[in-house]
Amino acid sequence: MPTKIEWAEETWNPITGCDPISEGCANCYARRMATRLRGRYGYPADDPFRVTFHPERLSQPERWKKPRMIFVCSMGDLFHEHIDNEWIKRIFGEIAMSNYHKRGHTFMVLTKRPERLLENDFEEDADPDNGDYCCDTAPLYKHLPWPKNLFLGVSAENRQRAEERIPILLQIPAAVRFVSVEPMLGPVDLTRISVPTGGMQVVGPPSFRHIDALTGYEYILDHKLRGAGTKRHQPIDWVFCGGESGPGARPMRPDWARSLRDQCVDAGVPFFFKQWGQYCYPDQMPGCHRW
Repeated sequence: MPTKIEWAEETWNPITGCDPISEGCANCYARRMATRLRGRYGYPADDPFRVTFHPERLSQPERWKKPRMIFVCSMGDLFHEHIDNEWIKRIFGEIAMSNYHKRGHTFMVLTKRPERLLENDFEEDADPDNGDYCCDTAPLYKHLPWPKNLFLGVSAENRQRAEERIPILLQIPAAVRFVSVEPMLGPVDLTRISVPTGGMQVVGPPSFRHIDALTGYEYILDHKLRGAGTKRHQPIDWVFCGGESGPGARPMRPDWARSLRDQCVDAGVPFFFKQWGQYCYPDQMPGCHRW
């Protein structure tokens, strides 16, 4: 259906429903909307935000003749743990077929669970009755088509979530990778994503890999060594940012958004600012005397 989301023209929801997973979920707009639609349009009456597969919606993009930017699963998370791998494959198959038939659609998937793509998948012809459970140890993303019209993004509402999700995003072979810092609940530095190195024998504080997600360069930092940067990743292509709105919205400090904008400008990465969100006076923000 048409959407008011500025970076998309349509939403396509072959799967709906989700569960809270991090701070950004506290005031979920999708849960509020599903509750209003309880018992209608495919939202279960007993639990409207229960994860639900709607196979009758799979072919919906085929009926759209004009090329569109399509937000996939705006009312859920495609990589939720309760979603069967086969559902995901069918949705990716529809996206690949749209690309094959040159319909001109662009599909955008946004998730808070990119680690699901790194999980091992099983062979399609494995027979559980014969104990065939571990025949194929390739991660799920290697079993999915990645056409040029499929863009993948992660939500990163604060520094912690950025450091959890963005390193995974950089491993996935999507044509375009983007980060949505919305709702922005704290400062986010995309030029310094810290990841523990693991396995390095150093005396003193642990060492870290620092990834500049906007350029793709990686650095090794520890208590006595500063390694030269090496380009190891394809950088992020887009960054979206916005404050929270709606009931119970948490405020966003303007300097958080401006810093993120400046990072993107310096790296030449497109930055889209959606909204300031909930307004508050300076004395309502602890430790902030002037913006």
